[in-house]
This record gives sequence, C-alpha cells and structure tokens, in this order.
Amino acid sequence: MGNHTTVSTFLLWGFSSFPDLQILLFVMIFFSHATILTANVSIMVAIRLTCHLHTPMYFFLCSLAFSETCTTMVIIPCMLVDLLSDSKTISLPECATQMFFFFGLSSSNCFIMAAMSYDRYTAIHSPLHYPVLMTRKICFQLMTASWVVGCLVSLCIVIMVFNLSFCDSNIIQHFFCDISPVVCLACDYTPYHEMAVFMLSAFVLVGSFILIMISYVFIGSIIMKMPSAKGRYKAFSTCSSHLTVVCMHYGFAGFVYLRPKDSGSFGEDMLRAVTYTVLTPLLNPIVYSLRNEEMQIALRKVLDSTHRFIPQMVNKRTLNI
Repeated sequence: MGNHTTVSTFLLWGFSSFPDLQILLFVMIFFSHATILTANVSIMVAIRLTCHLHTPMYFFLCSLAFSETCTTMVIIPCMLVDLLSDSKTISLPECATQMFFFFGLSSSNCFIMAAMSYDRYTAIHSPLHYPVLMTRKICFQLMTASWVVGCLVSLCIVIMVFNLSFCDSNIIQHFFCDISPVVCLACDYTPYHEMAVFMLSAFVLVGSFILIMISYVFIGSIIMKMPSAKGRYKAFSTCSSHLTVVCMHYGFAGFVYLRPKDSGSFGEDMLRAVTYTVLTPLLNPIVYSLRNEEMQIALRKVLDSTHRFIPQMVNKRTLNI
C-alpha cells in the first residue's frame, strides 16, 4: 500500500439502490448459494467415492467444482451479510484480500477449463494412448499450473490497484471489490494502469479461451472425419457439457472485463456480475449432471447412501437416549 493512501475503509453500495428488494434478494441468493454448495460438494463426493470416475476428466471436473465453491465463498457470504446490514463497510486490507482470492480463483477456473478441453482432445484424438498421455502426474501438473498462473495474475492486479492513492469518494458502486469500481475511486489512476489491468485480464480470458478453441477446432476436425454417426455423437457428447459451461463463463466474464468502462456502466456491470458470481456457478453443476449419465448414476448412489445413513444415525441417537 502506498503511504499516500488516505481512505482506510470502503462502502460497498451494492444493492442499496433497491432497499425494498433486499429481503427478496437475500432469500434468492441464500438459497442459490446453498444449492451451489450442495451441488458442488455432491459432485466432489460422488467422484471421490466412485472408482470408475477416477479418470482425468472427472479429476478436472472435481477440481473445477472445488474452485467454484471457493470462489462463491469469497463473494456470496459477504453479500448476504451486507444485504441485512446497515453498515456495509469493508476495510482496505479486506478489500484487497477479497479481490485477490476472487480473481485468483476465477483465473484458475479459466485455465482449468482449458486443461479440460485439452483432456477431451487427447481422449478423442488418441484413445489408445490416452492413459499414457494423461497420467496422474500430468493432471496434477496442469492443475498446479492453473492455480499458480491464476494467483500470480491476481497478485499483480491487486498490487497495482492497491498501490494507487484513494483520496476521493470511498463508495464502491458494487457488492464486492471488483477492479473497475475500485480503481475509479483512485486519484492517480492513469491510462497506463488501465492498459496494464486490461492486458492482464485479456491474458486470462482471451489466452485461456484461445487454448480452448484450439482444442475444439482439432476435436471438431476429428469428429467430422469419423465414419459413423453414432461415433460422432458419442465423441461430441463427451464435450457438450464442457462447451456449454465455457460459453456461459466466457460470455458474461468477457463482456464485463474486456470492454471500455465508464462510471455509468457500473450499475449494468453489477447486475451482470450477479450472473457470473451466482447464476453461472449454480448452472455449471446442473449442466454437468444432466448431460452426463455416469455422473447421474454416481450422484444417485451418493443420495441413496445419504438417505440410508441419516435414519441410521437417528436410530443410534434414539437408542443412546
């Protein structure tokens, strides 16, 4: 932090413009958050407990579910507290911490999805050599690289943003410490800073998206050369869930972070942010579950085990009493 910083706390204005809707928003977001946690934890448990799902594809899916769970935990609990609180303040260190974890995890999600597309390309292009090409070690290396690159990019952004001087208004026109609403409060934010932030954002979003598209161009060319319609359908079905999630994720994130900003657009960006912080994490596990028969079977087994386990625990407690 620069010594010239005069603002020590920020006010997250967020949904304060809609005082009559705050209770309704709290209820909707609370149940959405509970559903996100339940769905992602169920996916992780199902993959962990089902031996035939211990493959690279499900390893990456489990990692993505974990990363998205952490991402929502950084934003949504604070949002819920602010919706019911009169004091919506956040200190400078807390704001920097929230920004670091949110963008670190979000960036990691992008590179995890890129790793997932490479995994699908390898499975379709070289099915016989797939176990050799996608070993456990390589999967861990890809996962570690995704986390490290995501955290480094986020660290660069946070250091750049919070070395600026905040000496004007302390009202953030958002429900969390997003980049644009925070930097617009700085006195010494220059086109150089704007370009640097844009380049880092583009590196994550555009860079990972290009990697994904390269994989899918090769996948598409392989599928088109398959002789049977059944083979083409089976190959495409293994990618459809991932492709759907990619379109949702990059569509909303790219529209917010890769377009010119002005102070009048923050309200629109805030509403779009609800989409990629609440709606997209809510839809992702649903998409992966509905379009994947193996995952459906594994989730049913987990639910059946849970239904058997709860009555057993209740009976044991009753007998102990």
